[in-house]
Amino acid sequence: MNNKTYKMEFWNQFPGREELLKWYENKGKGSILSVNAHLHTPYSFSAFRDIPQALDMGVNEQVVVMGINDFYTTDGYSEWAGEAASRGIFPLFNIEYISLNKADQLAGLKVNDPANPGRTYLSGKGLAFPAKMDEPFASALLSVRTESNNHVAGMCAKLNELLTIIEAGFVLDFDQIKSGMTKGMVRERHLAKALRESVAANFKTSSEQIAFYQRLFGGKPLVSSLEAPAAIENELRNNLLKAGGPAFIPEPAAAFLDSELVCKMILNQGGIPTYPFLADDANGNFTPFEASKEKAAQTLKERNIWSVEFITTRNSLAVLEDYVTYFSNEGFVVTLGSEHNTPAMEPIQLFARKNTELSRVIKEINYHGACIVAAHQYLFATEGKGYIDANGIPDVENQALFINIGMALIEYLIQNNHA
Repeated sequence: MNNKTYKMEFWNQFPGREELLKWYENKGKGSILSVNAHLHTPYSFSAFRDIPQALDMGVNEQVVVMGINDFYTTDGYSEWAGEAASRGIFPLFNIEYISLNKADQLAGLKVNDPANPGRTYLSGKGLAFPAKMDEPFASALLSVRTESNNHVAGMCAKLNELLTIIEAGFVLDFDQIKSGMTKGMVRERHLAKALRESVAANFKTSSEQIAFYQRLFGGKPLVSSLEAPAAIENELRNNLLKAGGPAFIPEPAAAFLDSELVCKMILNQGGIPTYPFLADDANGNFTPFEASKEKAAQTLKERNIWSVEFITTRNSLAVLEDYVTYFSNEGFVVTLGSEHNTPAMEPIQLFARKNTELSRVIKEINYHGACIVAAHQYLFATEGKGYIDANGIPDVENQALFINIGMALIEYLIQNNHA
C-alpha cells in the first residue's frame, strides 16, 4: 500500500470507540509497553539514514510506540504512518518549533535554551493525520521555514569564503546539500556533515585530513578521531558555525515565531502544545525557568500548556523521577524521547544519563502519556475532538479514559497489524 493511499485509510483500520474498547476488554493485555515519543528524521536532521532504519531499530529493541518529531514540518507523516504500522509500531505524529517569548527575553530569563534568554523550544504532540494547517498559520510556517533555510545558506556562503581564503581546493554547494542531504529543511548540522564529507573526499590520507582541519580551525588541532564522524561534525559546528566562529551568523528575528503564536499553530494543527524540559545538565545545573518545578508548572498552566516532555539521556535518573512524577501528579501529559537530532547514533530504547535504566514508574508514566496522545489523535480524526479542545483546554478529569482508549489502539494495531 503506497503512502498516499495509507494516509487516507490509516484511521479506517480501527473500529469505533465502543467496539474498540470492547475488543480491548476481551483481548487486551494491559502491559506497560516501550515508547520513544520524540524522534527526528531526515525530514529535518537526524542520525538515521531514513525512516525505515529508525523503525527497524525500534523493532529490534522492542519499542512499539514511536513519535516522529521534526522541526517545522509534517512532511514525513505519511511515510512514518505506513512504515511504522507495517512493523507493528504505533505512530505518534508530532512537530517541534523554536519560538521566542519576548517577555522572557526582556527579563533575561533563560527557558529551555541555556544560551539565549526567551528562546523557547515547543513541541506539538498528536497532530492531526492527515496533516492540516489553516491560514494565517500556514503562511507563518512557510515564512519561518524560508528564513531558516536562508540563514543556513548565509552560513554556507561564509564557510565558502573561509575555504577560499585557506585555499582548500573545494567549496560547498548549498543547493546540492539541500537536494541531496535533506527533505527541504537545511540545518547547520547538514553543513557540518557536508564539510566533513568534502574533507574526506579531497584529502585521502589521515595526515592530510588532520593537517587540513588544523588550517580550517586557524591553527587549532582536531581533537576528535577521524574514526568518529559525529564528533568531528560537532567540532566543525563549535569551531566554525557557533558564536565567535568565522561562519557564524546570528539568526534574524524573523526566524523565530512568537511562543503564543506557536501554541495557536499547534492547536490549529490538531495537536497538544508541549514544553520540552532540559532539566539538569551534566553538572547538575538547571535554567532559571526550570530550576523550580513548582514555578515552571504554574507558569506553563498560565500559558495553557498542559503537556511536557523530557529527552532522557540528558538527565540523571533522580531528576527524571522527581520531575516526571511531579508533572504527572499535576495533571500534565508526560512523554519521553531521545531526539536523535545529532549525528550520534543512540539506542531507541530510552535510558537516563550514563545509560542508566529508567524506573518502572517513569516507564509507566511515559506509556500512559503516549496513550493519551494516541487517543487524542484517533478521537480528533474520528470524532472531531480529542484530549484537548480547540482552545487547548485539557480533559484532565477523564485522563484514565484516554489512557484506556490509547492502550486499546496500540494493542489493536500490534495484534492486527493492518499494513
